[in-house]
Amino acid sequence: MKKYILAVGVLSLGIASSCQNMQNPVANHQGVEHNKEQHLMDQVQKDALKYFWDFAEPNSLLARERYHQDGVYPQNDSDVVTTGGSGFGLMSLLVGVERGFIPRAEAVDRLTHVADFLASAERHHGAWSHWIDGRNGKTVSFGKKDDGGDLVETAFLVQGLITVREYFKNGTAKEKALAEKMDALWRGVEWQWYTKGEKVLYWHWSPNYGWEMNFPLEGYNECLITYVLAASSPTHPIDSETYYKGWTRNGTYLSENSKYGLNLIVQHNGAQEYGGPLFWAHYSYLGLDPRGLSDRLVKDYFELNRNHVLISHRYALENPKNFKGYGENYWGMTASYTRNPDGSVGYTAHMPSNDRGVITPTAALSSFPYTPEESMNVLRYLYEEKKEFIGSAGPYDATSVHYDNWTTPRYLAIDQGTIAPMIENHRTGLLWNLFMNAPDIKQGLKKLEFTSTKHP
Repeated sequence: MKKYILAVGVLSLGIASSCQNMQNPVANHQGVEHNKEQHLMDQVQKDALKYFWDFAEPNSLLARERYHQDGVYPQNDSDVVTTGGSGFGLMSLLVGVERGFIPRAEAVDRLTHVADFLASAERHHGAWSHWIDGRNGKTVSFGKKDDGGDLVETAFLVQGLITVREYFKNGTAKEKALAEKMDALWRGVEWQWYTKGEKVLYWHWSPNYGWEMNFPLEGYNECLITYVLAASSPTHPIDSETYYKGWTRNGTYLSENSKYGLNLIVQHNGAQEYGGPLFWAHYSYLGLDPRGLSDRLVKDYFELNRNHVLISHRYALENPKNFKGYGENYWGMTASYTRNPDGSVGYTAHMPSNDRGVITPTAALSSFPYTPEESMNVLRYLYEEKKEFIGSAGPYDATSVHYDNWTTPRYLAIDQGTIAPMIENHRTGLLWNLFMNAPDIKQGLKKLEFTSTKHP
């Protein structure tokens, strides 16, 4: 009887609400628009997920480095999987499970297969290489001397491993076994070894060339998550001095520069006027929640990222090079495919200081947590007015209205992989909550003197 009364009460509330909306056309319109926006976010999340679910490398089930809808690939590239992009893909799969886009049991089977493949794949002091041969787990050279461990790509992968572990750790026996596999992979990374005994992390190590790449991780760019994970490791951790001496350059990476009245807060490596490509506001923050996050030097990571995105947005509105199409509905620069001057397809890190008239959809779409209204304008424009820019796995990687609606029917894992997780963080905070509430991450953040008002 109580259940019946409750149901009637809810039904009555629904009727009253509908009547009010009929009497209030503004409220009714707002409700329709809200539903349309929710549908659009569902759609782009489902589309981006296809990259990792439908178009994964068939043996490893990890993310291919690239998926070309036109079928044109570089030589010997179709079996190459990407370490960092696969980490983003793992987080995309969690979004798919949570929203019912993919069956939970099938996701568990696939993730278990992925964990087993990664456990057997070649590693370099615990770190995976940038590229891996999906057929056999062997290292694929990313460059002449980049044929060993890539600590940053490994960090992007581990960010995904930890969120998968947290999502399934209290589930069925099969899910708990999956969580244990993910935990074992994370524990195997020798973060401290990648300091060379110094107070800074190094990006690369090669079994053939040693440390010859000589690339210390110094801020500010996309690499913050590497230090957070290295400090959080239960097996091979770094100390806080390595973070503050290495990443923050002894505190000298702070900046007083501003653009459009927005403070940059930190010095973006090589891009100190406008800030760097927008993936710097995405890659480390799929799991690391910037809301209310601070450390000894940066008082608000959300402000840092939001200002970075808004500067890129306002640059597009200013449009100093007069590229056709730029505006409220069409903005966002990050690393992606590009249109070369001769019309061929290339690759570059788009940003205001490297503006080629190309807009990369992931830049705005993955910025939803920082600029929800501005990002929604781009989402609506793409799906409602520029359907030629949409393919089998969502918006194509690179587009240009200026060059007669040029696009390339191709995708990159690292670009497509941030869309579903960052939109989900905007909608529910799913990945942020999983990562930030992991016990080892909490300890690591505490060690580095981070505080979070959202995850105390």
